[in-house]
Amino acid sequence: MSTSLDAILSLSKRKGFVFQSSEIYGGLNGCWDFGPLGVELLRNIKESWWKHMTYRPDVVGIDAAILMHPRTWEASGHVQQFSDPMIDNKTSKARYRADNLIEEHIARLESKGKTEQASVIAARLASVQTNEDFHSIIMEFEIKDPVSGTTDWTEVRNFNLMFETHVGPVASGDAKVFLRPETAQGIFVNFKNVMESARMKPPFGIAQIGKSFRNEINTKNFLFRTREFEQMEMQFFVPPGTEGEWFEYWRAERWNWFTRLGIDADHLRRKPHDKLAHYAAAAEDIEYLFPFGWGEVEGIHSRTDFDLQRHQEFSGKKLEYVDTATKDRYVPYVIETAVGATRTFMAVLCDAYREEEVGTADGGTETRTVLQFAPSLAPTTVAVFPLVNKDGMPEAAQAICQSLQQSFRVDYDTSGAIGRRYRRQDEVGTPFCVTVDGETVSDGTVTLRDRDTMQQVRLTADALEAEIRRRLQA
Repeated sequence: MSTSLDAILSLSKRKGFVFQSSEIYGGLNGCWDFGPLGVELLRNIKESWWKHMTYRPDVVGIDAAILMHPRTWEASGHVQQFSDPMIDNKTSKARYRADNLIEEHIARLESKGKTEQASVIAARLASVQTNEDFHSIIMEFEIKDPVSGTTDWTEVRNFNLMFETHVGPVASGDAKVFLRPETAQGIFVNFKNVMESARMKPPFGIAQIGKSFRNEINTKNFLFRTREFEQMEMQFFVPPGTEGEWFEYWRAERWNWFTRLGIDADHLRRKPHDKLAHYAAAAEDIEYLFPFGWGEVEGIHSRTDFDLQRHQEFSGKKLEYVDTATKDRYVPYVIETAVGATRTFMAVLCDAYREEEVGTADGGTETRTVLQFAPSLAPTTVAVFPLVNKDGMPEAAQAICQSLQQSFRVDYDTSGAIGRRYRRQDEVGTPFCVTVDGETVSDGTVTLRDRDTMQQVRLTADALEAEIRRRLQA
């Protein structure tokens, strides 16, 4: 992919997609704010996912609290196991995930053509069992700190990724809770509530969109690895023995959703897990080719009955489905689909970015930057321009703008030459522009311009809404 991450970062801030959190104070690493256009794009992505997942008879939604009873995280294994192997460089004081440090060293070797040595280290990394194994690789192959260039490393130790806080007036051990590191557990603990209140029976799913928090050792690559992020997860509960067919069903469904977003299928790939968690029967990631390389945007997992069994054990409450007709009872198996809303946002932004040569009115060429979002995802659907600010054109344009605002997100722009205004809208991905001119005042017709083809058609102002709807559905 030719798009650079620097170009995406520059456009994101300049046009109001994403800002550094608390920027006036120097920023907070790993945290980002979504600006006026970013919040609209993110909302459209979440709306697309929600409709795709829940506008069907066998999936319902919930919105669980961020703070949960601490026993939740004991049952899920997060208290004991949700940690990364951390190593510090004594000279630079920089901190790294040991596995990432080794992987980046392997990538550098491969880029230099040292594939044999890279393969040796990769084989060692694949067989790591303990923190001592990580440390042994780093020291044996003299992997240097990218900052100081030294091998003055500490031992590798575990670093718990959950943020701790306290409820109540006293910060005692009994009052300790965690900011959730994933949204899935809120679904599992509500399994019985949802099944009974919504009168569902397996196979059925529960979907949720919400914030999660992870105290990452190293945040990097813009929105890809952050400390605060948004997830879109669905847990699909199935009778034991049917999990294989449902896993295949959902891996196909989830792939199709990404292509429906307009993402180029050549920039997507499936990556089955080589190593499965002890509770998993199958697992596969969907990865996107970001400017920095391939990165996971969604995981599809066959989790057996591990989660419900654990919560049943720790809570002492039955989490079974009982068939009233046959009297059979079982703890359902689970197929999980977990996608990062913020990572998908970044993938959509990267995939839409174009720099292309286009003709000018005087017969020359110029470079235009354009975000070719799927029209249904674009932060602004249509922009309305009066050709000049006189002769009744502003009044006619404002009337059209107010009419279209009943159905679409609309921008109104009167600043600069019409060509410059088109370029501004191209750069933020607005799929349609409407120009009001002298003919509009006399006969009620306007010019509708398409972002991608730059072709223009003349139609009556009354026909605008229907034509835009038709193009959105095409």
